Amino acid sequence: MHTMLNLGTPALLFPAISLLLLAYTNRFLGLASIIRNLYEEYRDSKDPKILRQIGNLRTRITLIKWMQFMGIGSLFLCTVAMFQIYTGWQAWGEVTFGASLLSMIASLAISLIELIRSSDALNILLSDLQAEYDRRH
Repeated sequence: MHTMLNLGTPALLFPAISLLLLAYTNRFLGLASIIRNLYEEYRDSKDPKILRQIGNLRTRITLIKWMQFMGIGSLFLCTVAMFQIYTGWQAWGEVTFGASLLSMIASLAISLIELIRSSDALNILLSDLQAEYDRRH
């Protein structure tokens, strides 16, 4: 049985997408702050441990960019779907809303990958601390 999509269904995604984009922006700003601090620290100390983190940070910045891109795409498609439903283009609205959901799924999947990368970065720091601890004890 096929049910008709109404304007309320895509509208339900708006708060979720908005909160997700805010979370992504906060992750980006946090990462930008870390990069600025590491840059200053490296300029002062030339510590090679800092260089080990650069590749990870670059990858994470790229992932966050794609998370945001797919999240914004989801919001855009959701809005287009609402317009299509409003103007009576029901079938197109359903297809567009489906594309919006796929875009959101992609955004969340990329977010998961970025989260794993974030954990890898923390493990680099923890391994350095563990090595320092092991040398002292």
